Amino acid sequence: MLNDITSSCWFTYLLVFLTDLGLSPGDAAIVMLSGQLADGFTTIFVGELMDRFGHFKLWHAGGSILVAISFSSVFGSCVPCKLMGINTSTLETVGYSTFAAIFNVGWAVTQVAHMSMVNCITSNPTSRVSLVSCRNAFTMVANLSLYGVALVIFTLLQSVNVLVQYRWIA
Repeated sequence: MLNDITSSCWFTYLLVFLTDLGLSPGDAAIVMLSGQLADGFTTIFVGELMDRFGHFKLWHAGGSILVAISFSSVFGSCVPCKLMGINTSTLETVGYSTFAAIFNVGWAVTQVAHMSMVNCITSNPTSRVSLVSCRNAFTMVANLSLYGVALVIFTLLQSVNVLVQYRWIA
């Protein structure tokens, strides 16, 4: 569920959130692109490593930890900016891009481990279809839950700064 709801929030609100923070649309796109590139490379290598070494649950747990830490770092504040006491658009872009890459690495690891477990749980093709269907149903529930929470937040907190609203959603 964590992977599903964070990815829903990620792809729905990230670009708008970053531009509302003050990043240019180009810099916000660089942040998103850095994450997608990390996801693409990670998916290939993690799949190979899982085939060789197994231990899906450890991979799943490690990926979930990366997702939780990096997601809250992106929607929290610019961590490198706070640590260095400098707030430039370049440092913000690099900082958010780093955590975007970490988020997408964690997301890919969790996703590959999760989907690989289906083959280990059952060898019956009908059961595999049922398991993946249930997983997809929970993805839909996560998406709808996020949009429901967003509706409530945007309705109840209309007078509050839009950045506060995004952080409540995340």
